[in-house]
Amino acid sequence: MKPTLLILAAGMGSRYGGLKQIDPIGPHGETIMDYSIHDAMDAGFGKLVFVIRHRFEEPFKEKIGGKFDGLLDVEYVFQELDACLNGFQAPPGRKKPWGTGHAILMGKDAIDTPFAVINADDYYGIDSFQRMARFLSGGEISPDNHAMVGFKLRNTLSEHGTVARGLCRCDEKLFLQNITERTSIEKAGESAVYKDENGVIQKLSGDEIVSMNLWGFHPCFFDTLATGFDIFLKEKGGLPGAEYFITIPVSRLVENRQARVKILPTHDRWFGVTYPGDKPVAQQSIRKLIEAGTYPSKLWKK
Repeated sequence: MKPTLLILAAGMGSRYGGLKQIDPIGPHGETIMDYSIHDAMDAGFGKLVFVIRHRFEEPFKEKIGGKFDGLLDVEYVFQELDACLNGFQAPPGRKKPWGTGHAILMGKDAIDTPFAVINADDYYGIDSFQRMARFLSGGEISPDNHAMVGFKLRNTLSEHGTVARGLCRCDEKLFLQNITERTSIEKAGESAVYKDENGVIQKLSGDEIVSMNLWGFHPCFFDTLATGFDIFLKEKGGLPGAEYFITIPVSRLVENRQARVKILPTHDRWFGVTYPGDKPVAQQSIRKLIEAGTYPSKLWKK
């Protein structure tokens, strides 16, 4: 059975100033996720599940989903503030859903195969999808064995502002030991800096392995997500802006030795559209890949 690709596309693009996940980047109106889907299909994925919001369902389906009719199975699920709360009441004034872990949980009823997770607005590269497809389709995936594509930090930074990254520590066999979410990393030459919880500037070499939310999971992971989300809501659900990052349940599994996460290292260079100034860089990067023969000028025949 072919693995499924779960695409997190529910973000509202507050820093970008619009729905960046459907903003054209390629020469014929292709979005970044078009290139990811192209790479995933070539690597052997057989189904797409989009996590979106009801408020932009129609434009999303018109611009994105219709391209894949007849090519592979497509399903939509919806991340809304009140989804999967199990009786918990969101604090007054909260409008934003609960983060990446919550978004992935939306796919529970749509996925029954090993699956990969990606962000809609991040370019991951061909090698990343090939490595993940081999893991998910081979004998390594199991209820207690998952995976993550690991990027070098310096290959994932924006020239136009800070980024959030999961900093990973792994053992000599490239199994994840822990992951720390940092939300204010910025480029500093070939290295990087961030502010810690006390506002103190900390330096990073740029060689650190980071998560870009390209994960591979056995479908039983949804039960872990659901249990962890209930705990998160009880402990932090009342805090303004609290987010259930995917790193929270993953870290709990790894640190309690309930599962392993294999790091699949790649030298592919990330690019994305976190800020408006990132768009010309992404467009130029796609042009170079087309000129190099990595992609055709027109990605889809439709």
